Amino acid sequence: MATSRSPNDPTCTADLGAQYITATPYYSQKHQSFYEELLAHSILKFLTAPVEGMVMKEDGSRNFITPRGISSIVKHYLGESAGAEVFFNYHVTHIHLKDEKWEVCRKSGAPEQFHAVVLTMPVPQILQLQGDLDKLIDRTQRQKLEAVSYSSRYALGLFYEAGTEIDGPWAAKYITNNPCIRFISIDNKKRNLESTDAGPAVVIHTSMTFGLEHLEEGKEKVEPLILEELARVLPGLPKPVSTECQKWRYSQVTQAVSESPGQMTIHARPLLVCGGDGFTHSNFDGCTDSALKILDVFKSNL
Repeated sequence: MATSRSPNDPTCTADLGAQYITATPYYSQKHQSFYEELLAHSILKFLTAPVEGMVMKEDGSRNFITPRGISSIVKHYLGESAGAEVFFNYHVTHIHLKDEKWEVCRKSGAPEQFHAVVLTMPVPQILQLQGDLDKLIDRTQRQKLEAVSYSSRYALGLFYEAGTEIDGPWAAKYITNNPCIRFISIDNKKRNLESTDAGPAVVIHTSMTFGLEHLEEGKEKVEPLILEELARVLPGLPKPVSTECQKWRYSQVTQAVSESPGQMTIHARPLLVCGGDGFTHSNFDGCTDSALKILDVFKSNL
């Protein structure tokens, strides 16, 4: 869930990750309290703008957008927590079991100790962690973790000055039969923000095949390729004042941990548990399911 801001205008934002949330009838009921809370706080609103080429996988599904960006969901729950502190750029490298606690080491800075650790990064990154974690994962768990796979893609955000007009009959559009571009969104229009003074933003998502083909290339080489193809798909699009290219090496889960358990407990006391969409499926409801399973594990280990 990534919401980016224009370096020229912080009110001009674009979602470079998840674009909207789809709730099937099953999850609308199962996670009803979550949806009601987010709607009540205006974190979610119903998607009313036209999305060309959208395929509804199930009758009765509902689509939601986030007026303040998809990251507002995370910010809301952190704000509702009992004093959770968030630290950025903590690149965890090692996890050691010491004196009935977990010692977590990062790329820079002193190690820290914790009574419990929850890992929700992509599964391949869990397997890359060094220290005692490697020997604590048993053979069956390792086989399940190594079988998890992800799609890869690039996202490109184009930011414009206030007053720039981007015409079109749709707010977002799925592109078929294009080797590079899969999805385009006029992001402010999709999020019903056309009446604000902020400049518009356009988001482009590449196809999975393009993402895989260019996965190991630098963003500075890939961005011109996307812009070149975009000029063919949307000729006459105004030139942006700034851009941001995001590589999603682990975009969406294509194969989750078998049977989608929601979590995997590596060590009970002290607790070390893994979770996230790699243990369910890549959308809001998959992440919510995993979070609830992890909460159950915490309760049982108190």
